[in-house]
Amino acid sequence: MAGKDDHAEIWTEFKEAVNMTASSLEKFLESDESQSVGQKKGGGEATGHKEGRRIVEILHKKKADLSDDDYSHMKKVVGYIHRHLKQGGPDEKEKVKDSPWRLSLMNWGHDPLKD
Repeated sequence: MAGKDDHAEIWTEFKEAVNMTASSLEKFLESDESQSVGQKKGGGEATGHKEGRRIVEILHKKKADLSDDDYSHMKKVVGYIHRHLKQGGPDEKEKVKDSPWRLSLMNWGHDPLKD
């Protein structure tokens, strides 16, 4: 079980990694672009799309209401975003815009083109 110190660190890392607001992520998840990327098991919802909906739930919660399960999930999200960013996307900014690399990251709440 994670302690309070772990929670503080996870919270900080999550807030740095997830740079989209709940409303912008919700709007993106409704788009065709969001649903066009990711691994789908049995033709259903892509893993990243499902993760995005879970991230929206977490973003809507007050910090005091987050459970150990939420923090565990937040840690998973941070790990995914960091790994995916290291893979790197297209070199040119214009190519990044509609790339599966960026769209996948956005499903997880991170837009690499956002400052």
